[in-house]
Amino acid sequence: MSDETYMKLALEYAEKGCGWVNPNPMVGAVVVKDDRVIGTGYHQRYGELHAERNALASCTEPPQGATLYVTLEPCCHYGKTPPCTDAILKSGVRRVVIGSADPNPLVAGKGIQILRRHGMEVTEGVLREACSKLNEVFFHFIQTKTPFVLMKYAMTMDGKTATHSGKSKWITGEAARRRVQEDRHRYSGVMVGVGTIFADDPLLTCRLPNSRSPVRIICDSRLRMPLSAQVVRTAREIHTIIATCSQDETLARPYRKAGCEVVTLPSKDGHIDLRELMAALGEKEIDSVLLEGGGTLNWSALQSGIVSKVQAYVAPKLFGGADAKSPVEGIGVEGPKKAFRLASPQVMRLGEDVLLESEVLPCSQES
Repeated sequence: MSDETYMKLALEYAEKGCGWVNPNPMVGAVVVKDDRVIGTGYHQRYGELHAERNALASCTEPPQGATLYVTLEPCCHYGKTPPCTDAILKSGVRRVVIGSADPNPLVAGKGIQILRRHGMEVTEGVLREACSKLNEVFFHFIQTKTPFVLMKYAMTMDGKTATHSGKSKWITGEAARRRVQEDRHRYSGVMVGVGTIFADDPLLTCRLPNSRSPVRIICDSRLRMPLSAQVVRTAREIHTIIATCSQDETLARPYRKAGCEVVTLPSKDGHIDLRELMAALGEKEIDSVLLEGGGTLNWSALQSGIVSKVQAYVAPKLFGGADAKSPVEGIGVEGPKKAFRLASPQVMRLGEDVLLESEVLPCSQES
């Protein structure tokens, strides 16, 4: 079989680490000898052994002379585990096939150099696009030290996220809602504004079996959130961060007593400086954020330039209403030329609904 076939298998294994390895990358590895798979592995949990070591340890026969397929360049530094390059060199593997290079400055081509310097045959770039896409969150985080932000919303075909009375349950069907739960497992954090807490009182957890819930991040510039809110009442079970501009410790104390972490940040245009918030979350190793905010927070996030990707779930319904909510509010852009530009659109059918997904292109609203 071809290198591409075995790399596809390695990608399937890599996906098994989804949601469990953050802020590390998802990595899969396959050991092949005489056109037979003799070992497989993936990075299972943050802080545990990497894919290459797991694959080599699982071999059903000695891997001498075999080929190792790995979706990401092997690490060559000591972190929570020893360098994978050491294990590969000791294994007797003859050839290593790599999907994508690792942009981590501690690796960044050094792993490949070490293997080649020791006489190992290395093939790079097999299914590079798919392997890089798998770790778009890791690539963004390791290079910027700030979370990858996915802005997600559900709307009707006339662009409404709620009726004129504020009701929004449910716009989309079961398949679309399940996909959102999968993303809550995939991403390290989920972020909303205090307006969403007032309107819906959401729990913001992942309700899938055998999953993990993200860190909950509530933007509440003046600390107005009710102490009776579900996110406050469950803060001792699920890590909850309240981002605020308020420096009033009297206001913050009850939230801290309830188990919330209160992070005080500078303000910008009367609201939380979202760039400063992303820097603070990055320092806490929160590598990704699912933004489930309302129109006001979504506008602020776009304006601040923190959004990497947008997901729009579109339901075959019409709400109408001049005062009904829309996904992005705020003042809006002055003209079409100043629109936020999206790229690489993807379309997926989920039951009766459609998921539109696009990357956000960097742009300046001041130009």
